[in-house]
Amino acid sequence: MQAKAKLSHLRISPKKVRLVIDVVRGMKVEEALIQLAFLTKAARKPVIKLLNSAIANAENNLELKKDNLFIKEIRVDQAGMLKRWKPRAHGRAAPIRKKMSHVIIVLDEIETTKAKKTKKIVKTEKTVKVKSLDEIKEVPAAKKVESKKDLTKTSKESEKEKDKEKNDPRMEGKHRHQQHGDKRTMKQGKGFINKIFNRTAG
Repeated sequence: MQAKAKLSHLRISPKKVRLVIDVVRGMKVEEALIQLAFLTKAARKPVIKLLNSAIANAENNLELKKDNLFIKEIRVDQAGMLKRWKPRAHGRAAPIRKKMSHVIIVLDEIETTKAKKTKKIVKTEKTVKVKSLDEIKEVPAAKKVESKKDLTKTSKESEKEKDKEKNDPRMEGKHRHQQHGDKRTMKQGKGFINKIFNRTAG
């Protein structure tokens, strides 16, 4: 079982990163981390971070032990390049090429372990055995379903209540005549005001 990790577009040139990875190639994971911790190169920090990522992939995804891992393959490939310019004498410009690199780590087991088979758990319902009739509890009686006549009565009563709510008491008896009288007075008042504003200047 192999665990992989990749670091893309590292802003350090491949030549400088190779000085670091050549030290730990083929070593055990724990020994490689100790060696990288005491190096003075700038590329050691991203390499340590990448190695820890590969170990985490092996432990979490493949269920491998850290003690049983070693660095099977570690390599650096050249990535893109940033082109910059530097001023020189007589108004000239000299090119600067800032190289980037891809780092790839492959971890493998020292002693191969057998793959664990996952068992499917099937849930089965437990059967309850009853020894005597006293243990059986009485099932509560189901509620009686209302007959069709009762349902029709309740529906009619609800409709009557809704009609009562809709009917406005102001529209019944004396109040109704008063309301019509108020409307007439309002119309008359509006007509008088309209006559004033509709007059043409002489």
